Amino acid sequence: MKSSFRASHPIQTNALTNSTPPPRKYVRRLRAAAWVGLRMAAWNALFVISGLLLIALVGEVYFRLTKPFIETSIPYKFVDGVGVIREPNAELRYANWDDELWVVSRTNSQGFLDREPVSPERAADGCHIAFIGDSYVEAMEVPIADKFHAQLEEMAARELPRLGITTQAYGISATGQINQLPLYDEYARHLSPKVVALVFFLNDFVNNSVALHSLKQGMDPDRMPLMTAQGGIRGVMELRPADPEYERFLLPRLPKPWYGVAWDWLVGVSHFAKWVDTKRLPGDDFDPQIAAWADMIVERSCCASLLDGWRPIHRHVLAHQFQEEHLPPVYKEALEYTEFGIDQFKRRADRDGAQLAIISATGDMGTRGAPQFDRLSAIVETRGIPIISDYDYIVRQGYDAGDGHFRFNRHWTAAGHRWVAEALLEWLKENQEVCD
Repeated sequence: MKSSFRASHPIQTNALTNSTPPPRKYVRRLRAAAWVGLRMAAWNALFVISGLLLIALVGEVYFRLTKPFIETSIPYKFVDGVGVIREPNAELRYANWDDELWVVSRTNSQGFLDREPVSPERAADGCHIAFIGDSYVEAMEVPIADKFHAQLEEMAARELPRLGITTQAYGISATGQINQLPLYDEYARHLSPKVVALVFFLNDFVNNSVALHSLKQGMDPDRMPLMTAQGGIRGVMELRPADPEYERFLLPRLPKPWYGVAWDWLVGVSHFAKWVDTKRLPGDDFDPQIAAWADMIVERSCCASLLDGWRPIHRHVLAHQFQEEHLPPVYKEALEYTEFGIDQFKRRADRDGAQLAIISATGDMGTRGAPQFDRLSAIVETRGIPIISDYDYIVRQGYDAGDGHFRFNRHWTAAGHRWVAEALLEWLKENQEVCD
């Protein structure tokens, strides 16, 4: 008897493919294989995550055992008539993971990374030199004994003992000559220096400009933490004191996505995450944060129409525009402010019977023929102010200029400080009359 199974249970077909579905046993096998695959994928993911966590744990232990701290710590305070400086008699920690630098120093009783100030009597008995500048003078990267002014004092004691050279350094990072004027008025002047030496770096052009300084630091141009000047572009320029309430008016930052906030938190607490963060590839020069700040200040009285033709590049390369032949208006104004700041120092030095000199910091300032160096020399040489170029000295001595600065942060190494001291000693030997 023939079976009626086919007639009573017709096989269903797929309407789209007109194909016969696989038997149930094959479906079960496929499901089982898929489940096995998922389990294997889950185990593989677990192994990968466990491996990464193990690497992170080992890295965290290693970096905590070998690296003393994570972040740079700079205690600061606001001083009336001066602005923001470092907290006196405080521990300062400088961390640079790229250059493998972890330096702990202490500020002196005035708030500078230097030895205690010499007595007025000792300064008057010899030839006292006041060095004023930004991070190249503050020099967080090296111990105080290795800084150029301390080395110069030791060299001069051996080779120019008749002059009785004493030195003092007044350095605050991220400042230009206008911002540094109170450092002379409030701290350096009372020691009656025979020489006032300004250490000039490419960023000084930026920091002398209210607009560029505001864009770089995220400051309200009308509420700055340091002395500034106003009335640029051939107006009547005048000095403006630091604002003690500047922190209430900082320019708002662009909001970060949640994962950016989480990563920033992790970098702040984890040595391993901090190390990973330093290995990130640099992004595009365009900086959306600076672009947003530019939109906020472009209508201010200080900055109207100055930003025409200017591209909001990253703050770390903001000063590189001065290496170009043609400058947007905001950079031309920065040159005018720089000229004004140097004039202010020249008047003070002339009034107090001191020789004003400029030390052109090696690296981005270059030498004669470079646009940025020629712009500085055009300002100072017409005023009879000598320029001491440590770069020229390095080239004449046949030194490798790369050994004179750290690879990533570009500040002087101990060798670089020594070469600056040698260049200054050479200048003093040729110009001993400045001490008489």
